[in-house]
Amino acid sequence: MGLRAGRANPAMLEPIMVDAYGSKMPLNQVGNVSAPESRLLTVSVWDASMAPAVEKAIRESDLGLNPMAEGGLIRVPIPDLSEERRKDMVKVAARYAEACKVAMRNIRRDGIEIARKAEKKG
Repeated sequence: MGLRAGRANPAMLEPIMVDAYGSKMPLNQVGNVSAPESRLLTVSVWDASMAPAVEKAIRESDLGLNPMAEGGLIRVPIPDLSEERRKDMVKVAARYAEACKVAMRNIRRDGIEIARKAEKKG
């Protein structure tokens, strides 16, 4: 799960895989995702017969979304964050922050090591 701001972003649906033509395919390979409004995503499915599979994949994702199909167009309203989802987002942000701190420590350690070797050489 990634972090999201208060508005809809088509990238939110990128990790969703759809059962299409007997195999799993990324959502962006079976349709076009756009954000016409700040709280709404739309998925225009290229093959209308794939709409139920796309709707099912979005509904079963861990994003907590409830899509509504209208022919070849699927509307995905983005709900307000609940207290539970906010707490989950805090945990995700903490994991991101910790990963960044570790990366910075590693970069700093490598830089110090390079500087020490250069000092001994010259």
